Amino acid sequence: MAGCLWPCVTADAAGGGPGHKKGGLFRSKPRTPPEVVQHVSELLTYILDHSKDAGGGGGKRDAKLDHKITELSKSIKDMKGILYGNGEEDPCDEACKQLTKEFFKKNNDIFRQLIIFLPQLDLETQKDVTQVIANLQRQKVDSRLVASEYLEANSDLLDILMSGYENMDIAVHYSTLLRDCIRHQVAARYVLESQHLKSFFNYIQFPDFNVQSDVFKTFKELVTRHKSTVAEFFSKNYDWFFAEFNSKLILSASNYFIKRQAIQLLRDMLLERSNAAVMVRYVSSKEHLIILMNLLRDDSKAIQVEAFHVFKLFVLNKEKPPEISAILHTNRNKLLRFLKDFSSVEKEDKKFDADKGRVVSEILTLALKSR
Repeated sequence: MAGCLWPCVTADAAGGGPGHKKGGLFRSKPRTPPEVVQHVSELLTYILDHSKDAGGGGGKRDAKLDHKITELSKSIKDMKGILYGNGEEDPCDEACKQLTKEFFKKNNDIFRQLIIFLPQLDLETQKDVTQVIANLQRQKVDSRLVASEYLEANSDLLDILMSGYENMDIAVHYSTLLRDCIRHQVAARYVLESQHLKSFFNYIQFPDFNVQSDVFKTFKELVTRHKSTVAEFFSKNYDWFFAEFNSKLILSASNYFIKRQAIQLLRDMLLERSNAAVMVRYVSSKEHLIILMNLLRDDSKAIQVEAFHVFKLFVLNKEKPPEISAILHTNRNKLLRFLKDFSSVEKEDKKFDADKGRVVSEILTLALKSR
């Protein structure tokens, strides 16, 4: 390809042809994309092996080991340059393809090595690693998403990433990596079916706002991205999931941000067409209705508005169970007084006003039916 920044593999280079030098202090030409990956793998293997040996050295680390770590950071940046370009030149498709193919080669464990050693890297290199892996999740080789195939065969890597939330220093990076991995349906299904999923409800309560918000972002992606997989998950795990969701993310949310985001997510999940059965079940529960009615009395106007968007699903449900109708009828006067002056956070929100009008009309209809 014209303008390709990196030398792609040729027949000579691939076979280590005449005059080809694999290493050395002075190189006649840049490494090819596969050679960059191989070099990173060799560095990681050396570092991981010698880091164990250096652990009991009284705090003094081998100078050669430090040099290898510095070289590793540079080589990871080289991978990033191949995949993203250098700011002046766009990335070369063929170079990206070759790098991806080598990275996910069957006997290459570089993905695992990077995840394991990530906590020991400096912050800038950690960011480079997350960007490299994010890009590789989208790369295709011969029309195949090889990252998806790799993760299916190495699903334990997802366990490592999920357990990484226990380390606050690395939690955001592991969360970002996990979010990139669950772009693939096979990875998302594995996480949804794992015991780690229940831990998300605790991780979202972390006191660090950056970690908290990033974990929630990954959690949201997990329960919304792959429609059929999520619908299947809810059909098998409805009871415990929504019990945890209501209890930890709404009723005892650690802060305003989580509470508001959780109510928005609840609305999105219920309104998703593939979750129609979930919505019917949710809005047929008097316990859930009481939760939403109490949220309408929240001190925050924004929380009230988000709650209204879920509350209206109970009211406008054409197949309301008798107990739902009874609660709405019993509280009709309070609800009508509240709704009379209730408005959206946004000015001139016509859809909100129309929805409010329908809710008021339905509550009045319930009152007439009860006479």
